[in-house]
Amino acid sequence: MDKIGHYETKPFAKNRQNVVLIVEEGKRKHSVHGIIEVDVTKGRDIIRKYKINHNKSISFTGWLIKCISQAVSENKIINTSRHGRRKTISFDDVDIPIPIERTFNDKQITMAYIIRKTNTKNVLEITKEIRDVQEEKIDNDSQILGQNLTLFEKIILDSPLFIKKIAIILTRKNALFRKKHIGTVGVTAIGMKGRFPGWAIPLGGATSSIIVVGGINKKPGVINNRIEIREYLHLTINVDHDIVDGGPLARFVDRLNELIEDAYGLDILT
Repeated sequence: MDKIGHYETKPFAKNRQNVVLIVEEGKRKHSVHGIIEVDVTKGRDIIRKYKINHNKSISFTGWLIKCISQAVSENKIINTSRHGRRKTISFDDVDIPIPIERTFNDKQITMAYIIRKTNTKNVLEITKEIRDVQEEKIDNDSQILGQNLTLFEKIILDSPLFIKKIAIILTRKNALFRKKHIGTVGVTAIGMKGRFPGWAIPLGGATSSIIVVGGINKKPGVINNRIEIREYLHLTINVDHDIVDGGPLARFVDRLNELIEDAYGLDILT
């Protein structure tokens, strides 16, 4: 009797090796997690109406990025990184790395892409940037980070694993280097890839802060002392406790919640 059955052996893909490196780096952080629900009813209603009236879709993730970048700009401790052992650096620009899935050789490949200066861009500009990257033609050299690679990034991506580990160590100790090649506040939208009615808890990432977008559920909410059916988004916020304490985190979460519930940044669509 065959106790194993049919199976298929594949090489462990290079892009998955890169993911392992990032996850291992995230495990080094002294992470604090905030698990929240946010009412996105107003924002999603505006986005739906815009698509009907203009036959164009607005990226829901792009809108969230706009809200996140504004909240981060007002709470710069979230946009702060360790620099060596004795210093921290707070950045004005909010550079947000996001994962983008694209088709390569009939397979779905996840690519890391950094949207620079999100705090200076509107929702339409962020949406266009995301769509352009999704439609970008890719090959073996650009499947992980896209076409807009620095020479250093190209060399590292083609390097053996031990060279990549050295690069991660260098990145860990230098906030300026980390911002240039990794960004400042990570956003990953698990709930946008299919039905995901809940939260995801990240181990952490190479950025000091990361926000995981989970699923959306409809349930009763209280609006002006009336019970209505509302749409609630699940968010998990991960920050480095070496930098961010509970008070600053609470203020950031409160402001982010306010911006999202008020459909911040979508006024240009109405």
